[in-house]
Amino acid sequence: MKTLKFIREQQGLSLRTLAVLAGVHYTSLVRLEAGRYDPRVSTLRKIAEALGVDLQDLLKD
Repeated sequence: MKTLKFIREQQGLSLRTLAVLAGVHYTSLVRLEAGRYDPRVSTLRKIAEALGVDLQDLLKD
């Protein structure tokens, strides 16, 4: 998920920091950014909320 990585890096967040903010396991974020994980919508919502973006912004690839 290229958009997730781009937004995260723009905000200066590490994967570990985002994991804590979103309440998502670090490994899940690593796999998600690598395109090896299909998360639940609820997980994507947590990530979007932690980043302060709309869910649709994360889904743009």
